[in-house]
Amino acid sequence: MTAHRYLYLHGWASSPDSNKARFFQQKFQQLGIELLIPDLNQNDFYHLTLSRQIAQATALLPPDQPVTVIGSSLGGLTALWLAEQLPQVERLVLFAPALRFLARCQGLIGAVNMQRWQQSGELPIFHYADERERRLSYDFIRDFAQYPDASLQRKLPTLILHGRNDEVIGIDTSREFAKQHRWVQLQELNSDHGLNDVQDRLWAATQKFCQLT
Repeated sequence: MTAHRYLYLHGWASSPDSNKARFFQQKFQQLGIELLIPDLNQNDFYHLTLSRQIAQATALLPPDQPVTVIGSSLGGLTALWLAEQLPQVERLVLFAPALRFLARCQGLIGAVNMQRWQQSGELPIFHYADERERRLSYDFIRDFAQYPDASLQRKLPTLILHGRNDEVIGIDTSREFAKQHRWVQLQELNSDHGLNDVQDRLWAATQKFCQLT
């Protein structure tokens, strides 16, 4: 039997050293299971796009090896698109996935800054892993035109865990997605976007869903 592979995709302006990534790495290690956590920044945050993240993750996944992808925020959206394109992806665990991302960007950044971003071609974005602002090309936004949420239609076991107090990606996005995709399970938690204060609950749900022992 081909060994199952587990992949963790961190969020936007985050890194493999995030709190949740390190927590899950430790939990998987305790079970003797490898959890692959690539750095989606690739030492080039300026040219980051969803397409690049998808291509990077795809290159890590042999076509004949079943995969579970765990994704946080933008990593969760990346996981959904991986599953859409790669049949070896058999299961998804998503933490506050960045659905309706372009609309959320406009709300968070503001219409004026979005216009400036388009006109100048770049915008300083606070990078949480680096704890400083880093420039990001407007190609990041242009690239999203290829990825409408409505095209996410592959049926596979999917668990979403989302905080009711999420100030970045409102929980209504996951509620709507789960309602429209009956194969998706949604668990609502009393937490914010980071979900860092409910890590034990994230792990318990993930362990049960993935049947990890």
